[in-house]
Amino acid sequence: QAARARGIPVVKRSRAMADLVSVGEVIAVGGTHGKTTATTLVALALEAAGVNPTALVGGRIPGWDGNALIGGRDMFVVEADEYDRSFLDLWPKVAVVTSVEAEHLDTYETMTELEKAFDEFVDRVPDDGRVVVCADDAGARRRLETAGDRGLAYGLGEDADLRAVGVEHELDGTRFTARWRGDSLGEFELALRGQHNVRNALAAVGVMLAMGLEPSVAAPALAGFEGVERRFQLIGDVGGVTVIDDYAHHPTEVTATLETARRTFTGRRLLAAFQPHLYSRTQAFADQFGHVLAVADVVFVTAIYPAREQPIPGVTARLVVDAARDLIGDDRVRETADLDELFEAVRVELEPGDVLITMGAGDVFEVAHRVVRELEGSHVDA
Repeated sequence: QAARARGIPVVKRSRAMADLVSVGEVIAVGGTHGKTTATTLVALALEAAGVNPTALVGGRIPGWDGNALIGGRDMFVVEADEYDRSFLDLWPKVAVVTSVEAEHLDTYETMTELEKAFDEFVDRVPDDGRVVVCADDAGARRRLETAGDRGLAYGLGEDADLRAVGVEHELDGTRFTARWRGDSLGEFELALRGQHNVRNALAAVGVMLAMGLEPSVAAPALAGFEGVERRFQLIGDVGGVTVIDDYAHHPTEVTATLETARRTFTGRRLLAAFQPHLYSRTQAFADQFGHVLAVADVVFVTAIYPAREQPIPGVTARLVVDAARDLIGDDRVRETADLDELFEAVRVELEPGDVLITMGAGDVFEVAHRVVRELEGSHVDA
């Protein structure tokens, strides 16, 4: 308002970014889930190939000192957000679609509207461009029909052109062999964990193929990437307790996070502390959140983080709590009024050997850091 009052032009962030990157070729990474990690891996892969890209992503990247990799002006790798249809300001030479699921219900009233927007995103790619699509995701896979000959399908399934086979999950990361239509492209190692991150790495390999680059040159860069802040981020490992924080705020993301934790920390008790994000998202997905959180041994749910929204009558975190309790009982599901109460409930429950994961797109990460500080103090005193 102050800028407008002074006659200063005001533009949307997405429009400003589109203008900024229009001087070069654009690789735009879109999708309901996995955008930030996939975008970063694409940028690192291209950097390893000597392309010298400039990249803009939606999270802080260790080693970048922020959310941007400053390179040249000929190639831009950008995270393309579907919220508010922002990604439709871009005209990419290569587009990546990681997933398409119901999300941002304050922008898209129906799934049909969301899918139409992704089709428009794909249609912005020129005839000589490529559309790199995750075939494992049903919503993304349907975009291959729109892409036509421009499409390149990646995934773990047999119907993908680019596949990961022989996937091995270890405590220190993940290993797999990439195959292009049956031919080996070499072995890849990731410091990242989880099937979803194998797919994110495949997206980067797919972009390399789409640009006619040798994927194997990117292997060291992909192996060296330790993750985006707040994406299965290790906050601390103190006194036998491991504390992880994750940005997961959609049922699919919560599922991926908890499945990765189960696979990584076999046999250990898993505590999930979840902060719902947005009233509209909680209203739409409360039952699903309850279902996926029930994978944990103990579930804590705190108040909704409203962000940009006003309250919706009758929509509270209790909807998620009740859905989880219907599946695993009252004893394993705790409701807390705020972050202070959440911290106290977690602190009382934690035992050596436990794994705590805080999840949500709000400020629940503060609890993870507070728990680690508490554990470090207790450990020193002991």
